[in-house]
Amino acid sequence: MATPSSTSKWDAADYARVGGFVAALGEAAFDLLDPHPGEEILDIGCGDGTLTLKIRDAGASVVGIDKSESMVAAARAKGLDARLMDAAELKFTEAFDAAFSNATLHWILAKNRAARAIWLALKPGGRFAGEMGGEGNLDLLREALDDVLVLRGFGPPTFASNWYPSVEDFIAVYEHAGFKDVDARLIERPTSLDHGVAAWVTAFRAGWLDRAGVPLDQRQSVADQVADRVGTTTADYVRLRFWMRKPS
Repeated sequence: MATPSSTSKWDAADYARVGGFVAALGEAAFDLLDPHPGEEILDIGCGDGTLTLKIRDAGASVVGIDKSESMVAAARAKGLDARLMDAAELKFTEAFDAAFSNATLHWILAKNRAARAIWLALKPGGRFAGEMGGEGNLDLLREALDDVLVLRGFGPPTFASNWYPSVEDFIAVYEHAGFKDVDARLIERPTSLDHGVAAWVTAFRAGWLDRAGVPLDQRQSVADQVADRVGTTTADYVRLRFWMRKPS
């Protein structure tokens, strides 16, 4: 899902076509949230609102935030309360019983500010559950993309566009923000890409290609070359699933 401080950029229609697996595989994180009727819940990085809608259907009142105008528009088209907002710059204070995030926190480089902003948004005793990319996530795909960029004469960006933390690093950030009972674990989840690696590159690494200076008319050939280099349609996803609470 698109988020603040992200170096990617998103088109909701393209994401829906290529990235439907993200929400589908977020069901385990949704179950960990366990929304209840009458609760006020914040969905951080709501994307097109697929999982936000499930939270509402569980009887909760939900506000979704996302940095992508296209995604927010798609979520609003589903009848959701979706707001264009930076997760590291939340303005909520003790407004929510729970917060949820799927496939988003790894895009937020201002991780300490985001953690504290989420803490402030929760009521005392509130919980935060979700899933993000963890240590080792997409190592093979990202290396293949950078190799192809070098071979094609494009210098890959010199600083990271994602935070894929170890369990220890993740816990340290969120405990420092004030959370307690932080439970986090890495889950290897090789994922079949139904539309192939090339489509994944153009949809999920558009921001990376922007920063590398790849012209639009060369992106498909770059993506095709990455797919050939990887030689599989399985992405080496590693997820970090978490649950924590704000002290009462």
